[in-house]
Amino acid sequence: MRSPTGPASVHIDEMSEAAPAEARSFKAVRWVALLAIVALLGGFWALAEYFGVAARLDGHVASAALSFAMLLAPYWAFGFGLDAWLRRKLTSSTAKLLAPVALIVPYLVFTLPRGEFRWDLCCGLLGIVLAVTLLLNQAGSHAPRWHDWTALAILGLSVEFHFFDGAWPVAGLSGMPKLLLLDAGLYAYLVVRPIGGIGFDFRPRSFDPAVGLREFLYFTPIALSLGFLLNFLHLHRTSGNPIQFGAGWLFTLFFVAMPEELFFRGLLLNLLERRLGTRHALWITAVLFGLAHFNKRTAFFNWRYVILAAIAGFFYGRAWLARRRLLASSITHATVDTVWSIWLR
Repeated sequence: MRSPTGPASVHIDEMSEAAPAEARSFKAVRWVALLAIVALLGGFWALAEYFGVAARLDGHVASAALSFAMLLAPYWAFGFGLDAWLRRKLTSSTAKLLAPVALIVPYLVFTLPRGEFRWDLCCGLLGIVLAVTLLLNQAGSHAPRWHDWTALAILGLSVEFHFFDGAWPVAGLSGMPKLLLLDAGLYAYLVVRPIGGIGFDFRPRSFDPAVGLREFLYFTPIALSLGFLLNFLHLHRTSGNPIQFGAGWLFTLFFVAMPEELFFRGLLLNLLERRLGTRHALWITAVLFGLAHFNKRTAFFNWRYVILAAIAGFFYGRAWLARRRLLASSITHATVDTVWSIWLR
């Protein structure tokens, strides 16, 4: 039999040649991600020593470092395509529903050697992980349903009211439960119920900083004029330095901006837009983002913070909507927070 010729055969040949190229590209990305997370862990450990966290671990350095690495790894790997690999590997419903139970292991690794294990916190974290997974597994179509609002409320309220801050009872590690819940949310919306359009990706694109810094520049004159008018901003007479700014910016990007942008833009704005349209979803999400800051830096309702945060949320939403990329809105978010914390808080 003669081999086929013409456009069809050329297309088949191109596909056969492209497959190994994609495999090589994926392997290269995987190695880059692995090397990068090793560098990140080293950097975060240096920060832990600098701020005295390491000294407060009472000899349990290895278990604390392992616990942190186990929580950081899924968060980082999802930004490099872990979700696609998990969807291929977790073929049965039982495996897909039980897989996130592994997120409780970092809690056990940290608390058992220290004798600080608590059944109430362990069962609470496990209950939230399973509840969110089960809810979204039953949601069905990609259209927003009550399952989504319930799952987001469970995750959001748990973080907002610090229900599990005592799970890692060492000063400086109160953000570990937030990282665990972040992993649970990523698994739920990237593997169990992949709604699409979230834009969670740590592989930078050239337009990410362009969009992110553009929205920062748009927000800056509004923030400065209104912030000083409301006596919310206070100028610090410090020059800062590039190392301080860079370290603060990277920490804020990974542990403040990206998690909050995932929740408010990648998920909430994404889902509301499908129900209400872009304009209404953008404003509603901005207001909710502002209200989420009502108890920051005050014992009661910090209305100044709410107003400034709501306006900031509008520009963060614009950054995400520009290319549907969380890295872009996180750049805006991290830059605003870092400039504020060094020079204007």
